[in-house]
Amino acid sequence: MTANFLQQPWVGTIAFICLIGTLPGQAATSPVPQPSPVGKPAPQKPPSQPDKFPPSPLELTAPDPLLPGGLQRPLSESERQKLGTALDDLNAQAIAKYRSGDIINAFEIWNRELRLRRALGLLNEVEALGRVGDIAWKQNQPNQVIVITRRLQAIQKQVQAPSAKTNLSERPQILQALGTAYQLVRSPGLAVSVYEQMLAEARQRKDATEEVSLLNTIGQLHLSWFDYPKATATYQELLTLSQGQRDRAGEAFYLNQLAYVHEQAKQPAQAIPYQQQLADLYQKNSQPELLPALKIRIADNYATSGQINLAEQNYQEAFKLAQPVFQLAYAGDALRKLGVLYRSNDRLDAALQVYEYLAGVEQQAYDTYGLMDTYDQIGQIHLARKAYPQALTAFNQGLAVAKQLNYRTDYFTSQIQQVAQKTGQ
Repeated sequence: MTANFLQQPWVGTIAFICLIGTLPGQAATSPVPQPSPVGKPAPQKPPSQPDKFPPSPLELTAPDPLLPGGLQRPLSESERQKLGTALDDLNAQAIAKYRSGDIINAFEIWNRELRLRRALGLLNEVEALGRVGDIAWKQNQPNQVIVITRRLQAIQKQVQAPSAKTNLSERPQILQALGTAYQLVRSPGLAVSVYEQMLAEARQRKDATEEVSLLNTIGQLHLSWFDYPKATATYQELLTLSQGQRDRAGEAFYLNQLAYVHEQAKQPAQAIPYQQQLADLYQKNSQPELLPALKIRIADNYATSGQINLAEQNYQEAFKLAQPVFQLAYAGDALRKLGVLYRSNDRLDAALQVYEYLAGVEQQAYDTYGLMDTYDQIGQIHLARKAYPQALTAFNQGLAVAKQLNYRTDYFTSQIQQVAQKTGQ
C-alpha cells in the first residue's frame, strides 16, 4: 500500500510545493499550515481591528496659533483675557456659518473653540461644551453630541476623583455646570448622576437647603423625561421632608406635584389620595378660594377612573364651594362637567336641570359664548326626549345669542328649521 501511495502523481506535486516553501532566500507567498492534532483546529490569528472610535476633534494634537505654548503652559491673566476674546470671536464665526447653512464648517470652528477652551479652566470648558452640545442635538448631529458627551464624562471623572475636592476650588460650580450640560445634550441619566453626587455631599454637610434644591432639580428632571416612577419617589421624599419641617407651603406644593405626576402617567386613581390630602390642608390653612379648582380636578379623576358617583359628588361640592368666594368661572365649569357626566350616563332629566341652572350662572358671569353653547345643549337634550316645542325655544334662545356674537347663526337657524319640520310648524 505504501508503494502505491508514493506512485500517485499528485504526491510528487505536494512534495515539490513544500520544498519551494523551504528554499533559502525564497519568499513564501502562501505558507503551508502545519497539521493540527485531531479534534483541535489550528489557532487562527484574529484579524486586525480598526480603532473603535476615531480621534476626538476636541483633543488638541497640533499647535494652534491662538495657543502657541499648548495646554501645558499656564496663562497669565492678560493672556487668559486675550484668549477668551479670541474664542468668543470663534464662536461668533461659527454662529455666522451656522446661520448661513454651512453646518459642517460651523462645527469645525466650534470644535477648535472647544479644544482651546481647556486652557481657560474646566468651568469655562463645560459651559461651552453644553452650549455647543445643545446646538448639535437640535441640528441632529449625533456624532458631535457623542464626542461632547464623552468629554463631559471625562471631566466629571476628573472632578469627582477623591483628590479633586481639595485641588479644585470651583468644584461645586463645575458639578452644577456638568448637570446643566448633560441636560443640554439630552442625557438625563448622566445629569441625575451628577446631581445625586452633589446630593450625597450636601447630606454629608447637613445642608438642608441644598438638599431640597437638588431633590427638586432631580424630580423635575425625571418628570420632564417622563420617568414617572422616579419622579414620584423623589417628590415623595420631598413631601416627607416638608412634613417633618412643618413647611405647609412646601407640603402643599409636593402634594400637588405628586398628584400631577400620576395624572401625567394616566393614573387618576393614584392622584386622588394626594389631592384629598391637599384639600384637607387648604381647609386647615383657611384657604377656601383654592378648593373649587381642586375639587374639579378630583372629580375629573374620579370620572376618568369610572367612579361616577364620587365624580358627581365632587362636581357638586366644587359648585357649592365656588359660589361663596364668587368664583363664577369655576362654578360654571363644575356644572358644565356635571352636565356632560349626566348626559354620558343617559340621565337626561338631571342633565337638563344642570344646564338650565348653568345658563343662569353664565348670564351672571357675562359668559356669552358659554351661554350660547348651553342653550345648544338644552336644545339637544329636549330633542333627544322628543320635546320639540321646548327644543325649539332653546334653539331660538341660542340663535339670539349667536346673533349678538355674529357666530354660529347658520347652525342655530338649521337646527330651528329641522325641529320646525318635525313639529309641522
